[in-house]
Amino acid sequence: MSASLISVDEVMRARRRLRNVALHTPLQRSHRLSDRYGAEVYLKREDLQEVRSYKIRGAYNKMSLLSKEQKERGVVCASAGNHAQGVAMACARMGVKGMIFMPVVTPMQKVRKVRSFGKQFVEVVLTGDTYDDAYAESMKAMKKHDLACVHPFDDRDTIAGQGTVGLEILDDAPRPVDYLLMAIGGGGLSAGVGSVFHQLSPETTIFGVEPEGAPAMYDSLKKGEIVTLGKIDSFVDGAAVRRVGKNNFPIVQKVIESVMLVPEGKVCEVMLELYNEDGLVVEPAGTLSVAALDELATKYDLTGKTIVCVIGGGNNDITRTAEIQERALLYGGLKHYFIVEFPQRAGALRDFLNILGPEDDITHFEYTKKHNRASGPALVGIQLGGQADFQKLVDRLKSGGIQFEHMNDQPLLFEMFV
Repeated sequence: MSASLISVDEVMRARRRLRNVALHTPLQRSHRLSDRYGAEVYLKREDLQEVRSYKIRGAYNKMSLLSKEQKERGVVCASAGNHAQGVAMACARMGVKGMIFMPVVTPMQKVRKVRSFGKQFVEVVLTGDTYDDAYAESMKAMKKHDLACVHPFDDRDTIAGQGTVGLEILDDAPRPVDYLLMAIGGGGLSAGVGSVFHQLSPETTIFGVEPEGAPAMYDSLKKGEIVTLGKIDSFVDGAAVRRVGKNNFPIVQKVIESVMLVPEGKVCEVMLELYNEDGLVVEPAGTLSVAALDELATKYDLTGKTIVCVIGGGNNDITRTAEIQERALLYGGLKHYFIVEFPQRAGALRDFLNILGPEDDITHFEYTKKHNRASGPALVGIQLGGQADFQKLVDRLKSGGIQFEHMNDQPLLFEMFV
């Protein structure tokens, strides 16, 4: 499969089409991250677009190039959320009818925004559990109604639109960029921005970042051909696809150094950090680039280097906050769940509480008394003061004669109860 880069000229033309549509977003120096890594760390703030992600760039550029007849018939797309908002805005601006297919599990914040941006021009269809499910249904609608497909990543015009992010970074960077990090879902952003940097800043080392639970590009690069994943974790919904684009893959092969995988719990940890420390509301996929900095620091000496992290989007649903906090605590080793066998007698709970340390906080307790039994199980969630407290807790439980089973490392049981 030969790599045909998106030319700088294609991206320049896309930028002209996007004038007065997509913002030239700021490239902001992060004082906190720069101090942490001893480097100059900059954040490309695509979360500040009106649709709160870079996806407006590719969607609008693609739709601008459709024929008059195609626009009159209408368009169709599938999206986990951000691309849908870009297509919806483009439909409203151009007066084009659109059918937008989204997974049922898409955060409602994104669904509402799609309808808001698209106004009377778009119809939202919620179907399937993943982007790939929604895409399959969108292809049926495309054939049935003779609609033009506005693909979120596997299209050269879409890729060229995303590539304008790269032009802006090069315009605004105060010095040559040593390392560039960005999320990879289907590969549209990395193919577009990567094409620009490969031609205009070949000395920059580029890394793609994927969620650990959806390593479509990572596995494809490792095998040397596009692979289709089976089950994926769709938590990082903006970057969770089973299969990357055929137009994107050969470009990504050529322009990036490698793909780094980040655990979903790490993503949550960094999301909360960006919010609490920097006041940034960033969605899971938009957080990937920053979440990969720790791994980058283990591979390279970052001292004095210039690093750019693309913050791809900020469409985070506040109703997911509890889940994000939970995943972050579990990843950080600060939250643990146990099945505890309690003797069915008065004072058993008090005895258990006396065993806990002063920093051990019970956050979940679920127990139902069993008749005609000497003991009954309880599901207990405990938040610790620090990672080192876990072994101390386990030692105290054992010395206290408590019968228990740790659940964090048992995914099937864990998903059933938590």
